[in-house]
Amino acid sequence: MDFFTRLARAVATRRSLVCLNLDPDPARLPDGVDVAGFNSRIIEATADLVAAYKLNFAFYEARGLAGLSALERTRQAVPADIPVIADAKRADIANSARFYAEAVFKTWAFDAVTVNPYLGWDAIEPFADYADRGIYVLVRTSNPGARDFQDLPVGPEGRPLYQVVALRVRDWNRRGNLGLVVGATYPGELRALRELVPDLPFLVPGIGAQGGDLEAAVRSGATGRPGGLLIAVGRQALYASRGPDFAEACRAELSRIVERARQFEGG
Repeated sequence: MDFFTRLARAVATRRSLVCLNLDPDPARLPDGVDVAGFNSRIIEATADLVAAYKLNFAFYEARGLAGLSALERTRQAVPADIPVIADAKRADIANSARFYAEAVFKTWAFDAVTVNPYLGWDAIEPFADYADRGIYVLVRTSNPGARDFQDLPVGPEGRPLYQVVALRVRDWNRRGNLGLVVGATYPGELRALRELVPDLPFLVPGIGAQGGDLEAAVRSGATGRPGGLLIAVGRQALYASRGPDFAEACRAELSRIVERARQFEGG
């Protein structure tokens, strides 16, 4: 079963648009709890609420071999029916990209990955060749510096670069396994992209701590199809408590977000 079919099933089964970011900062973990233990408790408490989990590799790679061990243990702790996204933002020339893709999809067994389109199609194709996996291409990122390049006018029509990239991804999507990363911190651009490429799935980061608005993201990005919109939630839920009740507190906050997203999607 391919990634977006699996994601659609998870969204429909849980009635949830939410992806939880498992990005553990050791400085914010409860006393006496290690990264893998923290993640395992969070997964156990939230598995019935989320449509997917997303792991940013930076939080694991920074801790060397211990971090990679925690990454592996976390990946193994996720129930088989929940897709897991590697937020690795990979990109390189084709020969190197082939090994990045092998690492993410074979060695680590992730279901989807985020990639950077700056090098063009030959850097993305080795990932897209895994037809059963999902590839989310960075298009409109959530950070303040996104405007430095992504707003630059391109071509005779003067379209902003992020729109040009979105249209190119649409054309590349011959296997049906490509989607876009579109930040919630730019709701106007999110809405414009949904109108421009109505059939591409969106992964939307930036809710909560980064300032993105949940209602605007859901109303601007929803497609009416399960899996067409995935809202990434991180620090707001992950660190709802630093006490021994951290998993229960994360569940409570995540449950609130999931319910609000349902209301906005239905409205």
